[in-house]
Amino acid sequence: MDRKVAMASFIEVKNLKKYFPVQKGFLETILARKIEYVRAVDGINFDIERGAMFGLVGESGSGKTTTGRLLLRLVEPTEGEVLFNKVNIFTLNKEEMRTFRRRMQIIFQDPSASLNPRMRIGHVIGHALEIHNIGSVEERKKAVLNVLERVGLSPPQAFYEKYPHQLSGGQRQRVVIGRAIILRPEFVVADEPVAMIDVSLRAQIMDLMMELKREFNLTFLYITHDLATAKYMCNEIAIMYLGKIVEMGSKNEIFNNPMHPYTTALLSAVPVPNPKLKPQRIIPKGEIPSPINPPSGCRFHPRCPIATGECPRKEPELTPIRHNHQVACYHPGEIIKRLNL
Repeated sequence: MDRKVAMASFIEVKNLKKYFPVQKGFLETILARKIEYVRAVDGINFDIERGAMFGLVGESGSGKTTTGRLLLRLVEPTEGEVLFNKVNIFTLNKEEMRTFRRRMQIIFQDPSASLNPRMRIGHVIGHALEIHNIGSVEERKKAVLNVLERVGLSPPQAFYEKYPHQLSGGQRQRVVIGRAIILRPEFVVADEPVAMIDVSLRAQIMDLMMELKREFNLTFLYITHDLATAKYMCNEIAIMYLGKIVEMGSKNEIFNNPMHPYTTALLSAVPVPNPKLKPQRIIPKGEIPSPINPPSGCRFHPRCPIATGECPRKEPELTPIRHNHQVACYHPGEIIKRLNL
């Protein structure tokens, strides 16, 4: 059996959709002829191999965070499946899901918002052990101290009794990572894990995540708007736009052979560490459209510099163009030729 086929089944996402009803006033609700929905995630498919770091990249409002929450069943889907080792998590009852959650965790974007300011750091990290009734009080404390040491908060005893406000931003992010790994999960969703900390600390946090991935054989969904960090962290990358995946492939394919105009625009915004080079910037027209009434056909066509008459008529499907490279575009790679990039 092909290695990719054998391994790709660890996390399988099939036709996943999440529509949020638009909240309206009383009078608007009565007069409205139909309910409107925000199409946050609108029919996406991808697989994540065991032990991989899978990147999900896009602008704010593209549906990345909602996708991550769906994969952990923190929100219920409108349609679709998420298979975790062939188990559809949306079919599990409340008690089964509670047990299952030991195997999946999340690293939130803002550590300040995700940490209870009234809980000491030792309690923050060890709380999951209490919930799942793991170990004695002494064993839990020992496990927490070990985790604090492992995420670089040393000496651990000095951090155990502190409150979140007594730590720096980088230290709080390490606490959030420690809380995510205390149960020894198999799958972790990292939602913009370095977006809220200083640039000088980002490399340290990313290196820590890579070390933990190797040490515990973790599988990651890495959510970011920054292709530069995705290149450093991820094996495979999916580009998301307005609830849809528009391009997906290996890191090398995405960076060396971008096929979708949106991917090319994102890549053109990545800073180049050479002041003598002045790369051509591709700035999409206007702003990302409303997910309540997305454009017809290709959702990127109102902002695309190479859109043609067929682009608004029918939505392009995500189609393989090379080994481990798929794109949803009627003119894959054309933007490179037309703009002489």
